[in-house]
Amino acid sequence: MKIEDLGNAVLQGKQITREEALWLYQQPLEELCKKADEIREHFCSNGFDICTIINGKSGHCSENCRFCAQSAHNHTHAEEYPLLPNGEILAQAKKNDAQGVLRYSIVTSGKRLPDEEVERMCEAVRQIRKETGIAVCISFGLLKEEQYRKLKESGVTRVHNNLETSRRNFPNICTTHTFEDKINAIRAAQAAGLSVCSGGIMGLGETVEDRIDMALTLRELGIRSVPVNMLNPIPGTPLEHNEKLTQEDMCRIVAVYRFLLPDASIRLAGGRGLLADKGKSCFQSGANAAISGDMLTTAGITVETDMKLIKDLGYEVRFGNE
Repeated sequence: MKIEDLGNAVLQGKQITREEALWLYQQPLEELCKKADEIREHFCSNGFDICTIINGKSGHCSENCRFCAQSAHNHTHAEEYPLLPNGEILAQAKKNDAQGVLRYSIVTSGKRLPDEEVERMCEAVRQIRKETGIAVCISFGLLKEEQYRKLKESGVTRVHNNLETSRRNFPNICTTHTFEDKINAIRAAQAAGLSVCSGGIMGLGETVEDRIDMALTLRELGIRSVPVNMLNPIPGTPLEHNEKLTQEDMCRIVAVYRFLLPDASIRLAGGRGLLADKGKSCFQSGANAAISGDMLTTAGITVETDMKLIKDLGYEVRFGNE
């Protein structure tokens, strides 16, 4: 096999196999990234999808995800507060809209948002849609189809729900809910007519095979917006001593993901600020989207800084083809 031949097959519409992806992962980085960027340009042109998030409800989460600062099972100093007032959520949406951000996602801690809080968020979304031009996404945990339908009616266009890792590795990361629970929630959102943003975290202790298998599951689910997070090992979590991935690691991951998911928005997300170049090399290796601004419990990269980087790389801020 040759990288050039596999890349050309992808350009012609072929889906590469698990074995081919594993082979690609071991190939010379420069050649791999160059071909991945060619695939990105072919399927996505120079479009770049940028979004922001707000931590709408923080901490004291019942789930035991081993990477998370907000889990009640972990001993961190993450801020805890109940659901933010609608006015505060609206104000941040207006600010991001004025900065040229395309999407704004409201994220809440907990296994799932209860019905009464879903209703409150529906009202917040209606206000955002009335007073701004920004698209609204939500990440409210493992909701049911009926709840997703209410959110869609209020103006939500997308649901975020990360798989986090592969099916095989998931029990090593969380035991209070299952990989299948994740799949069911994603399918419920899709059944409600919402698009889904789903990816995972790299550096959890997973194997290369786990990384490839998660991408294949995303492909099977028809996911077209794929966040690629890099673990920021947070003191007080069980993964606090995990070794941080390198810039080369992240470039290799996004390049292989581009081969597997050729027309997706591959979105650098949490942990990008740990990279010396803030993700620039990844945006030249197949990635074409980002979460900008602060993350949930860690600092991110300012929208202004990202907008300059996007322009310098020759990208144009616009919605992806997902």
